[in-house]
Amino acid sequence: MNAQLSAATAAPLSSLAVSAGRTSTASLTLVSLAYIEQRINLYLRFGEPARTVRLDRWRRVAVFLPGAVFCRIRWQANDYGTIRWQLMVMQACTPLDAVQRIPAVRPGARLLLHAEGEPVVRAVLTQFDAIEAQGIAPADVSPAYWRTLANRLAARLPLPVYTAERHAAWLAGKALS
Repeated sequence: MNAQLSAATAAPLSSLAVSAGRTSTASLTLVSLAYIEQRINLYLRFGEPARTVRLDRWRRVAVFLPGAVFCRIRWQANDYGTIRWQLMVMQACTPLDAVQRIPAVRPGARLLLHAEGEPVVRAVLTQFDAIEAQGIAPADVSPAYWRTLANRLAARLPLPVYTAERHAAWLAGKALS
């Protein structure tokens, strides 16, 4: 499958690297997505891929530039119902950054938030909805907030609210650096 994936994405990715001002595709993050009705759904909840490559009827690859923040959700079922809910908020990195190896994300990414199980994933999705209700794109949210949310989930504490003031402070700090 990796050889098939490499051959199918090599030409589109090389043109993307040239248009992005890069000489190679080494700094791109590839995220595999899939959909098989009533069985599996790997999809992006938020994040803007630089390009999406369709491999076949069921599979796609989303390509992210370094620094992009995105969320991938995995839903899986069998004949008896849902067996897996998983949500990951990740940040694409450069080849010089330390990354975590994550299945279906090549070469890896910085994992900001990981939620497993239906109740936990639904709680995080509620946070996404609250952020979007304020007119803030979840991909633009401070990475520190996603880490804080992950720590609160792990400790089973109330989840923090992302406010417009917190977002303005994040944007001001980002502009200074």
